[in-house]
Formats: sequence, structure tokens, C-alpha cells
Amino acid sequence: MLLQLVEPGQTPLPHAQEETFAVGIDLGTTHSLLAFATEKNVPQLIPLQGEYLTPSVVYYTEEGYPIVGKNALSMLSQDPENVIRSIKRFMHQGSQRHTLRELALTPVEISSHILAYLKSQAERQLGRPINKAVITVPAYFDEAARTATRDAGRLAGLEVLRLVNEPTAAALAYGLEKNAQGIYAVYDLGGGTFDLSLLKLQGEVFQVLATRGDMNLGGDDIDHAIYQECFHTKDPSIDPKQALFIIRLLKEKLTNQNEASLTIENHAYTLTRQRLETIAQPFIERTLEHCKKVLEDADTLRENIKGVILVGGVTRMPLIKSAVEAFFGKKPLDDINPDEVVAYGAALQARALTQGSNSLLLDVTPLSLGLETLGGIVEKIIERNSPLPVSKIQEFTTHEDGQTAMLLHIVQGERELVKDCRSLARFELHGIPPLPAGIARIQVQFTVDVDGLLTVTAKEKTTGINQYIEIKPSYGLSECDLLDMISTSLTHGQQDLEARLLIEAKVEAERIQKVTLSALEKDQSLLEESEKILILSMLTKLEEDLKSENRTKIQQSTEALAAATHPFAIKRMTHHLNEALKGKDVTTL
Repeated sequence: MLLQLVEPGQTPLPHAQEETFAVGIDLGTTHSLLAFATEKNVPQLIPLQGEYLTPSVVYYTEEGYPIVGKNALSMLSQDPENVIRSIKRFMHQGSQRHTLRELALTPVEISSHILAYLKSQAERQLGRPINKAVITVPAYFDEAARTATRDAGRLAGLEVLRLVNEPTAAALAYGLEKNAQGIYAVYDLGGGTFDLSLLKLQGEVFQVLATRGDMNLGGDDIDHAIYQECFHTKDPSIDPKQALFIIRLLKEKLTNQNEASLTIENHAYTLTRQRLETIAQPFIERTLEHCKKVLEDADTLRENIKGVILVGGVTRMPLIKSAVEAFFGKKPLDDINPDEVVAYGAALQARALTQGSNSLLLDVTPLSLGLETLGGIVEKIIERNSPLPVSKIQEFTTHEDGQTAMLLHIVQGERELVKDCRSLARFELHGIPPLPAGIARIQVQFTVDVDGLLTVTAKEKTTGINQYIEIKPSYGLSECDLLDMISTSLTHGQQDLEARLLIEAKVEAERIQKVTLSALEKDQSLLEESEKILILSMLTKLEEDLKSENRTKIQQSTEALAAATHPFAIKRMTHHLNEALKGKDVTTL
């Protein structure tokens, strides 16, 4: 047992323990997870509402409150227009607003609602405040997407200790858990993005050698292709959001089956593994092209790769496992759950940043950074795959006689022309001495921190005049807007929390109510009269409590109805299973 010693007459610092506690968050396109590392440096997932995977889905109620997770997902069938999924895919397009319930919301705001929900649920689960976190991002996220992710964390009330690339987090978890050493490839195919990173694991040093990927290549793209080829043509009336949800469920079944079927609202949907793999093949080929280029970037042969770590739920597809094995010549490693391994790594890094650690992460820049020069040409200052943190200086000069100012246009990308790269920021350096063209010396310094975030300093060497800018890509929220929103959320935090919890309770109650009524309509003949009377009385009680606006009563009535209908659910399942097997030889099934 450790004692905290203080001087006589003094008291220990309040909440000292909370100051050193932090969680790891895998903010995913499809699902999000939280984890923390124990005192023995063992990562543990935090279950939210009894499950580790929380759907990254938000539903906005008539009052404008966000509902996150399973309850939001359940609203797809009732009110799909006010449900939003896969917002992570829009983080680099922050100026694009999404209208839900007449609210024009940025990806930063929507992502902050997901993070705030994760934070509040984890606090209830652990019984302690959570104020600090490490959040993971795709390795190929650009400056805008990284900045947006950090600001979403701030808006949710979190101090973001560090942004860690998802493949790097996976390698950290795998290296510490399995004591892996050597060069490893991390094949990360999630719902929205693909990354392939090569890491050298040596002792407790995790060094990224090279990374490459695509911010618009993931499971969502396969889902959209299936929708266009198999569903839209057969039933154009089906809502695309509902169809994509159905496709995702069918895909999950096809991990272990050759054919999968679902019946929803009297409509049958079927998909075979052969059809899925035919549609998915071009997307997988694109990932392997990136794999080939990463090996070239790192000047590494396939036979030098010690192992391939799979990350992301999409990698459960048998076709992907076989394709990765064929490409690298070795069976991929998936003994740590590919859905969970990134959260584990984030938790380990969170503990390292608050408690100290012997492990060291050495990441790289995913994209080159540079300046526009005369003629719309890009002068790259920091090359892609440069180790982080990194700082580089380059000198420029004026191109006109007497020029007293210079416009600096900062861009990101691999193309040679500015029009083909992403514009990050523009700023002017004034006070340049009016010298002949080519005489003035402008020193420009690019600095990228461990999170991959950039600052730029420009200095005229003769006069010493300098200008500094922290790159803050515009996505519709100014710093003042963001601070105002944070202040408002703190002021109304408890009120908003109570309102959200009441709405969540109502949504769950109405869902169970609807399911129960549907079951009674179809199969009430399976019930004894006494059972039927009990369920109907429970439904009446729930209906009354829904009008009361009393969250405790609603939750209690919901739980009571769920318990009362559990035997009914078993009877229905048994009955329908027997009906399906009637007249069939079980030995042939």
C-alpha cells in the first residue's frame, strides 16, 4: 500500500488520482471503443450498455438532442433521414455541413456527440471522471481531419493527450502483448479508410518505416457497390441507409456462411459469399497496390516481413485473409481481435503519457507538406514518411524588384501542382526590405509535432521580421465558435445530460414496446391467457410512464416488460425453428 505524504497542516491535492487517469478511444467509422490500461499495463475494454462495440451512429430527436449508439441505429427503420453514420469519412471535408432536424452540423460537432456519449457512459461504468484521452486516427488522415478530430475531443470535454495512428496503436498492442520483434506490416481496412504501415519493433521502440493508404477506401465502399448491384435495381423504394445496414448484417453472416438471408418487414434479402467476393475483389486489389508501394517506399522485401497484423472488422472476410496471405507469403495474424486491437494500443499509450513507460512510438508524416512557388508548383519541405516530430527550414526569395510582402500558401499532398494538392492555409509576411529580386532571404520553417499537426514560421533574415501560424484548416467552426460551444456545454452540462438520458430511455422503451406489439400480433396464440394478460398490463404501465417524463419509471417499466416477454421470446424462437425444420431430415442439414 502506498501513502501520500504531505507537509504538516497541508492537505493532499484534490482529485490527484484523476489527473493521471486517461483512456484510449478508437473513434471508428462503423464502431467506436474505449479502453484503459490497468496498473499492470494490461489493456481492458470498457463495456458500454453491456457491449464493447458502440455503433458510431447518431440520431437527432425532434428536440435536437443527439442519441448515440444502438438506440440511434434502431431508428434507421423509423426515421432514417435524421440518422447519420460514418461521419468519420467526412472529417477532412469539415466545411460540408449535414442537415438533421434543421440543424446544420459539421463533422466536428457530430463526432463530438459520439465522444461525449462514450465519455459519459464510461464515467458511469467506472464511477470516476474521465477528462483525458488518446484518440486514434487513420494513418492517412490529413491535417484537416487530424485537427477536426482533436477539436471534436475538446468539444466533448476531453483533453486529447495525443492522436495516434491506428496501425501504430495496433502494433503497440501487438508488440507489448505478444512480445513481437522485427518488421511487421499492419493491414488496416476499416469501414471508411485503408492504411498499410510497416513498423520495426525493436525492444520497446516502435518505429514506423513507411505508411500509405486511401481515405476513401473501406467497407462502406464495398457496401455501396453491393447496394447498387444487388438491391437498388430490385427495390428502388428501399431507403439507402436501411439497405446499407441490411448489407452490413449480411456481410457479417457471410464470414462463416456461404449464403445469408434476412427478412425485414416482409421483405427478404439474400446475399451469397461468391457474389460478395466478386464485388469486393476490385477494392481488395486496390489495397494490395498500396501494400506494394509501401514496400517500395521502405525499400523492404516481402520476405523481410516477420508478420502481418490485421486491423478492422472488414478483415474478417475470408477473401481478404487469403489475399493478404498470398501477397505477403505468410498467414496474417488475427489472434488479437481486429476490432479491438487499436483500442488496446490507445489505452497503453494513454497510460504511458500519464504514468510513464519504457516504450517509445516513432511515427511518420503520411503526406508531404510544402509551399506554392511561382507558376503553381509545389516545393516540398517535409517529405512523406518523415519521422515525427520533425522540423525543417528552407530559404526562399522575392521574384520582383522592390517586393515588400510575400504570400505563403501551404499545401499538402504528393502531386507536383498546387491545384492537385490540398490547400491548408495562406498567410502574408510583411516588412521585407524593398531589394532587387532574388536578394531578400526568407527563411521558412515547417514543424510537425507527434500528432502530425503543423506549425509554420516565416522570417526575413535581414530585418528579423517574422510571422508564425498554427495550421488550423477551416471546417466551418472558428476558434471563437469552438470555445463558445465548449463554454455552453459546460454551463448546461448536467441539464443536457439529464435530457439526453431521458430521451435515450424513451427511445429504448418505444423500441421494446414496438417489438412486443409486433410479436403479439403474430404469435399471441403461443401464450397462456395469464401470460398474455401480464404482458398487456406491462405495456399499459409503460405507456403511462412514457407520458410521465420520469426517466427512472420509464427504465423500470422497460426492464419489467423485457423480463416479462423473455419466456415469450423463447417460445417464439422454438416454435419458428420447429416450423422451419418440419418435414426435413436433420442429418442432411
